Amino acid sequence: MTDIPDFNQRAPARRWLRFASGLAFVVMVAAGVFWFQSETKKSPSAKSAASIKTLPVPVNLPGIEPVDVPSIAPEEARKLNEEQPFVSLPPVPARPFRITGSPADIDRAVDCLASAIQYEAGSETLEGKKAVAQVVLNRVRHPAYPKSVCGVVFQGHERRTGCQFTYTCDGALNRQLSESGWSSARKLARSMLTGLVYAPVGWATHYHTDWVFPSWSSKLDKIHREGTHLFFRWRGFWGTPPAFRGRYAGIEANQSKLSRFSAVHFAEQTDVQLTSTDPITGLITASSEPIPLPTPLNLPPPPPSQRTFINPAGDYQMFVVNQRTNPDALLNLALQACGEQTYCKVLIWTNKKVVPSQLPVSDEALAQLSFSYLRNRSNGFEKSLWNCALFQKRSAAQCIKHQVSKPPPIQIAPAPQPQTPSGARQITGSASEATK
Repeated sequence: MTDIPDFNQRAPARRWLRFASGLAFVVMVAAGVFWFQSETKKSPSAKSAASIKTLPVPVNLPGIEPVDVPSIAPEEARKLNEEQPFVSLPPVPARPFRITGSPADIDRAVDCLASAIQYEAGSETLEGKKAVAQVVLNRVRHPAYPKSVCGVVFQGHERRTGCQFTYTCDGALNRQLSESGWSSARKLARSMLTGLVYAPVGWATHYHTDWVFPSWSSKLDKIHREGTHLFFRWRGFWGTPPAFRGRYAGIEANQSKLSRFSAVHFAEQTDVQLTSTDPITGLITASSEPIPLPTPLNLPPPPPSQRTFINPAGDYQMFVVNQRTNPDALLNLALQACGEQTYCKVLIWTNKKVVPSQLPVSDEALAQLSFSYLRNRSNGFEKSLWNCALFQKRSAAQCIKHQVSKPPPIQIAPAPQPQTPSGARQITGSASEATK
């Protein structure tokens, strides 16, 4: 006899299977709700970072536009600024900046950043000062800008309309700062250079006050307002975190415009014992301890030297060095004296008796010139020349072609006077006198 299955005995198993399936569904729904809530609770910056797409790296760097502020009324500028919307997602915070270099380089970086803080945001809140400092450090990391703090701050300062920070070229640096204000600015600058980050501006590289409307403003993404300042970043790849891959150079050029704030930017010293060499200019300074120098381009360290002349713009300098100086070290001296200026001229002598201390340079001094360096980055020109009578160079193209001094005027001897025969009358004076 065939057994007939008892379906009533299997009913409990089917009920248990339905229960287990229902429980699994509830767990999945709960997990989904939890994930959604956790995502919505994420910081805005995290969502902003997640939204950044992988963009192709453009071939060309973005152009650095000179200062160009149309002359419009502040009310009209504010209206135009209000019409430009902010980006929808908050910016991604910048990475902490950790400065490296010699003590003198760090002091120069602190001074340059402090000057930007005080002259650009002296009347702003602490947050406003941090925001300006963050833009400077962001630029140091961006490949479109110089790789030093002072280089960024004083970029284009030699041209009235080319400076990136207007106070460096409009005479504002002549304005006296309070001791307490300068001290506070330096303290904040040092904090920013050693890891402090102002997150609200993210990787902003531009800013301006709300009462002006620069020509570049509408071409960039507006990302933050801090006090009276509006902050911007480039659109596309150049405004994303991966673009900020530039490495800090670790060398800061001296800035003559800051010399009244700090001796580290070189001040002419005539009443002290000069004992060591400045790490940037190669000039002898009053420091008791020599400062190590990272040597650019694998050149010998700049030699001990004395600067005898510098023009007000700091782009024309003259030095005297020992005649036994390594010729390649002269180039290092010139490079570091020029820093990152667009235009710069350096003349170096080894003869103290002829080195000039003012302009114009005499023919005698030019005839004994030992080294010259001329740079004009606006047209891509840069050239170094040596006096090959003093320094042997591999190519004649590296030799100074001294100007040939003008020959002295030829002295024409007077024509000899004819001899007067003995007993003859000598005629002198005018013809009328001769007939008297």
